[in-house]
Amino acid sequence: MPEKKQSKFRTSLRIKLLIALSAIILIALMFPKGESIESEVSVGSIWIHDDLIAPFSFPVLKDPDVYKAELKAAAAGIYPVFIKKDDESKIASDSLKNYNKFLIQIIDSVLSNDTLKDFNPTFLSTESFNIFKNLKKEEKNTLLSKHISISRVLEIVQSELNIIYGFGILNQDSSQINRDSIAIRTGNVDRIVKLNSMLDLSSAKSDIGNSISDMNFQTNIKQALIEYATHFVFPNLIYSPKLTQEEITQAQNNVSQYSGIVNENERIIAKHDRVTKEAKLKIESYKLAKGEQVGGEGNLLQFSGKILHLAFLFTLLTIYLFLFRKKIFNDNQKILLILINFVFISFITFLIDQIPIDAPLQFLIFIPVVSMLLTIIFDSRIGFYSTVVIVLITGALRGNDYTFAATNLFAGALSVYTVRDIKNRSQIFRSFLYILIGYLVAILAFGLERFASAENILIESAFAASNALISPVLTYGLLIFFERLFKITTDLTLLELSNFDRPLLKELARRAPGTFNHSMTMGTLAESAAESIKANPLLARVGAYYHDIGKTITPHNFVENQLNNQNIHENLTPEESVSLIVKHVREGITLAEENNIPQEIIDFIPMHHGTMVMTYFYDKAKKLYGEEKVDIEEYKYPGPKPNSKETAIVMLADGCESAVRSIEEPDPVKVENLIESILQNRVDDGQLDESPITFSDLSKIKEAFVSILLGQHHRRIRYPKQDEMEKGIDEKQDEQ
Repeated sequence: MPEKKQSKFRTSLRIKLLIALSAIILIALMFPKGESIESEVSVGSIWIHDDLIAPFSFPVLKDPDVYKAELKAAAAGIYPVFIKKDDESKIASDSLKNYNKFLIQIIDSVLSNDTLKDFNPTFLSTESFNIFKNLKKEEKNTLLSKHISISRVLEIVQSELNIIYGFGILNQDSSQINRDSIAIRTGNVDRIVKLNSMLDLSSAKSDIGNSISDMNFQTNIKQALIEYATHFVFPNLIYSPKLTQEEITQAQNNVSQYSGIVNENERIIAKHDRVTKEAKLKIESYKLAKGEQVGGEGNLLQFSGKILHLAFLFTLLTIYLFLFRKKIFNDNQKILLILINFVFISFITFLIDQIPIDAPLQFLIFIPVVSMLLTIIFDSRIGFYSTVVIVLITGALRGNDYTFAATNLFAGALSVYTVRDIKNRSQIFRSFLYILIGYLVAILAFGLERFASAENILIESAFAASNALISPVLTYGLLIFFERLFKITTDLTLLELSNFDRPLLKELARRAPGTFNHSMTMGTLAESAAESIKANPLLARVGAYYHDIGKTITPHNFVENQLNNQNIHENLTPEESVSLIVKHVREGITLAEENNIPQEIIDFIPMHHGTMVMTYFYDKAKKLYGEEKVDIEEYKYPGPKPNSKETAIVMLADGCESAVRSIEEPDPVKVENLIESILQNRVDDGQLDESPITFSDLSKIKEAFVSILLGQHHRRIRYPKQDEMEKGIDEKQDEQ
């Protein structure tokens, strides 16, 4: 996006209104139904309004816990539905008859020494088949003698299987059915049968096996017969989850949601009566009934009311921003950031309200996160005002829940003040204790007020403790996200940038030690001055540290880094010198951008020079070429001028520190006069015209500069023989 378009987007009033309207509509859509918008009531509280008289008849909802218990009981009263498959037993019986005939043929073949090469009994295992195939002679004789008995056994197996199918075989293990009876559906008719009269598949196979085991045969033949017989055992009672669920749903639908009715003109609750559980149910039922009576026109009017409701809440914050935080008000990106937080926490509130769990889930709405985030990103006043607005919005989303709003206002306000003067990221976690205290005090207060049980207070406290524990962690994660996404420079970012181990500062100290020391002194001056005029001391100090990083590229071009006392500018023309000096501004900006330095700090690089004239080279050019041949504009820094208190302070500190350093024998009068002269010069030159610095501020800045610079350049007592020490060992030897 081109710079002009981007700037227009960030300041456009139309965009600002569009962002605000979008947020209002999104939050309004999350509002509860009309019946929940009136004030929330809690059991144990006193009804302070006039007598509530029913304007129409309406049914009274059952207590949610009672209704849930009745639904559960209705579901528990339904027997699992099994469908009887008669065709399964018929198919199995017919198959068994056919295979009985076939098995007799096998035995005949064995007895006649048939090779059985064309027989492939898929219903017998290879092991069982080999029992018949490889019988010894005496075994064959035995089998021959019992041929008729085997035929009789097969008939018995057939009869036993028919009996088992008559009882019914379940396709589920009976131990998995947690009822004592089941419903067997034949067509559209259900027959309730005791579970213990049914067989499951394993029981049916076991019964067949036991019957064959009692017969007078060799073990290997019994084994083959058992395997043969159980092959034809199939379940003919099939469980139907779908039909069972349909029965459960039907039974639950038959459970009424209502416990009674309130007639028209009947009193629901009287003024000053205590709200009982029954009275609360009547009030809630009345709200629901009233909401259902609202038509399309009523819904439109109600939505308009929601929009106005949110609009006047937003207006409270907007007025404050317009009057006291114009920089934030004029930046649509910052407005968007604030409203994203509002919409986010509103959406969390909406989701929590949709969860049908009987638990104090409202304590998992992390309002302290928004409070801390906006405090760290902006300041404590923005954090507190935003907390007030967001608790009013979320309280409305919860049906005008005053208890919820007051509890979170207290906890959110405490969280604001815990990060007000944050010095490092780990300090965020200190907030855990204060958020927890805020919630616990509020929970105890409202709990005692409504006669809540100790158990309820403990449960709410446990959820509040979770909130207090998670909020700092969530704040830490979201803070990094917002810093990167919106390119926000927080005090935490500035503290990280002030670390001398940062690459740019480390390189500045190594390659340009004179500039580095100058920047450090300026940092002290700027911080002190910023404190005295209520500017941002940390921003001023860090801006001073980075204001001359461009000198890292060619440090020898600047006198403070020329350790051999040889000034290269003595051999250059004024134009060449100006070109070299101005170059460090462009190079500084490039270095800062390459190292992802925030724009707030980059602004100090060109602004600390403003559009000042490089007087030394301008005067030199006038002497060389004549005043009429020299264009003063060519000897000015490109600007822009300082546009904030902090950049203005750094400009003044830069000039004062350099000038005082050049005084040979500084004393209070000289230092004060010089500082006053420099400050007046910047004012006369119009360098401070675009900054919000006042004359009162200049007076305080001057006092701060004088105090620090005098302390750094105060006179000291000379040590004995210091002259000899300054001359050095070689010179002393020459004198001897």
